[in-house]
Amino acid sequence: MPHNKTMTNTTRDIHSPRIADAWAVLQAHSEAGNPLEPAASRLAFADPEFLLRRETRGIRLQLEMLKPDLEQRAHGIENTVVVFGSARFRSEEESVAMLAQAEAAGDTVLADRLRKLGRNAHYYEKARTFGGLVAKYSADKEPSEKLFICTGGGPGIMQAANRGAHEAGGISVGLAIALPMEEEANPYVPPALSFKFHYFALRKMHFMMRAKALVAFPGGFGTLDELFEVITLVQTGKAKPVPIILFGSDYWKRLINFDVLIEEGAISPNDLKLVEYVDDPQIAWDIICKFYQL
Repeated sequence: MPHNKTMTNTTRDIHSPRIADAWAVLQAHSEAGNPLEPAASRLAFADPEFLLRRETRGIRLQLEMLKPDLEQRAHGIENTVVVFGSARFRSEEESVAMLAQAEAAGDTVLADRLRKLGRNAHYYEKARTFGGLVAKYSADKEPSEKLFICTGGGPGIMQAANRGAHEAGGISVGLAIALPMEEEANPYVPPALSFKFHYFALRKMHFMMRAKALVAFPGGFGTLDELFEVITLVQTGKAKPVPIILFGSDYWKRLINFDVLIEEGAISPNDLKLVEYVDDPQIAWDIICKFYQL
């Protein structure tokens, strides 16, 4: 009996919260200012030195795939409307304030740059309106019928869409990427749904996993990268057809001449049906509603 009693008292359930003790020890070690040295005795799942090795990259990829998926499921997020766009476009109010500050400081170079960005502040306001439209539609729907705004989680157009959803009483998702000169995640994404990725590929996969539509506002290289990834997946049949909406017809038509691709035989005329140009948040939402007969 004593032997059995001892075994009962010392055996731990592997699902017990105390499994986090390994991380607590590691944190205490760090807070004490001690450098982290390789240690064979450290539990593998609580060993950053081990997890950051080249050979464990596959594990890191799996974790970046699994963590956001489980958390979104827990929040009932099955369908999203993905919004891309420049991180540099600010609200009209913030654009005016930033320009005034630069002019007061006599920084002509910065002021000139801010004037250019200020011309695009209306896109921030329109993305904000669009985010609100999606959230308002979903407010009284069953979980399986709800649509949630999903962005890259950063500032600019991303913040605007998340902000619109938040102001309409909805929740939204942010899929941020760790970059050398990154800004903090925007405040309109709930902390539980504000994810950060190391791998662009896994981030893009998460954008598409739940996407029922893509709305691309004017942006730079990142926006173009994400846009063409989606167009390619749909064109090649690797992803199911979804509305791909280019918001800001003048911007997109000046930036990309798709007709050249047809003239040179690089794409077929039918491929242009994959995208639609809009300039109004309500029209963008109407296209999505028509596609899914909402």
